[in-house]
Amino acid sequence: MRDRLVPLLIAVCLAAAGLTAAGLTGCAPRGAPRARGDADAPAPTPGLVLQDGEGERRVRRTVGKGPCVLKVDRRNGSSPDLVMGYEDLAPGAEIQPHTHLVADEILFIHRGAGVVRLGERETPVRSGATIYIPRAVRIGLRNTGAEPLGVVFVFSKPGFEALMRDNSVLEGQPVEPISAEERARIRERHRWHTVYPP
Repeated sequence: MRDRLVPLLIAVCLAAAGLTAAGLTGCAPRGAPRARGDADAPAPTPGLVLQDGEGERRVRRTVGKGPCVLKVDRRNGSSPDLVMGYEDLAPGAEIQPHTHLVADEILFIHRGAGVVRLGERETPVRSGATIYIPRAVRIGLRNTGAEPLGVVFVFSKPGFEALMRDNSVLEGQPVEPISAEERARIRERHRWHTVYPP
């Protein structure tokens, strides 16, 4: 059953991105980076077929966080709107509560178990769960199991992938832990998209 849910989730997200591209192009929020001109736009591609583990493999600079893979965005597949990726949260690790200001998000729990905080409610989740996070709704997720919590994430608009790149390095590069000062600068730079509580 789970093997059929992941392709279905991806198909729904791709359809939603098509609607976004057709109906909402050019509606960037105030403070968002300006869209690149046509000369800078990525060349169209015939799409991607990525196997398990394939994509832009990155290592978080935050101690305790697991690896992440950016699968689809402007750099990977040339999607002007859609962002998709995968990450593993180590046992006991969490995605700190935060809010996305310009994009809806879908999380699909691929494996493991955890607790999600969506707005003011807290709900246990396990393999096969889907979490829909409308823009401006606070989200947090904690791994409560003994194995990594595998999470697929999909955004309706770009922006979060740039924050992920700033907080990580490509797999195989030296991993220098991120300082509190650098984290604060990165969060401020990406505040137009993602806001963390003080």
